[in-house]
Amino acid sequence: MAQENPRWGYFRIRGELLKLDYMVSATAVRSVLRRSHVPPAGRRSQMSWRQFLSAHAESLMATDFFTVDTVFFKRLYVLFFVHLATGRVVAAACTAEPNSAWVTQQARNLSWELSDEGINVRVVVHDRDRKFARSFDAVFEGEGARVILTPLMAPRANAHAERWVGSARRECLDRMLIVSQRHLEAVLGKCSAHYNDERPHRSCCLRPAAARSEPIRRPGTTIRRRARLGGLLNEYSRAPIAA
Repeated sequence: MAQENPRWGYFRIRGELLKLDYMVSATAVRSVLRRSHVPPAGRRSQMSWRQFLSAHAESLMATDFFTVDTVFFKRLYVLFFVHLATGRVVAAACTAEPNSAWVTQQARNLSWELSDEGINVRVVVHDRDRKFARSFDAVFEGEGARVILTPLMAPRANAHAERWVGSARRECLDRMLIVSQRHLEAVLGKCSAHYNDERPHRSCCLRPAAARSEPIRRPGTTIRRRARLGGLLNEYSRAPIAA
């Protein structure tokens, strides 16, 4: 009961036990919990960061920046958004100058896209990077969302965003020579499409983030391979056998 109800104190647990015909005292409850190394209600009721993310996953969006250098030594900045409930990369855009006007416009674009998809965002998480202008946060706050800043030097606090950065770098960006901003936009589009539609995710029981049902193996089909980005990414699916 104490683990399932973090806010319940000794007397509250004793009351529930009395309803179940267990005659115990609050002191006995306290002794049992102490022997089991279960802390008091005041300490148990503090929500961890992981519990907070799980409780708000359906309405929580994580965002972050990362950089990519072109073959001409020009640095490009990538801004992306990840929906925690589905693990999808909802949007990714890049620019050489991530000024206030640009990041604010990306926030508006995301807000419109989420409205079309019927996703109601109530929490937006990002770090304390100065590229996140006050007007950027104001877009989400105007929609009724709460903006939460992660602690300093704590990348694990935005682990879902960091995970996509790692996947994008390992599977695509570290193995390609980026020529220009237009080239990077094309690569990001294919990389995020693969990540959402085809790549298995542990958090989704090794199913793609956008999968809606279990695959059905139909007779008369064969396995086909689809290559993206010159074979850096490969996708496998079933297709009808050619006559």
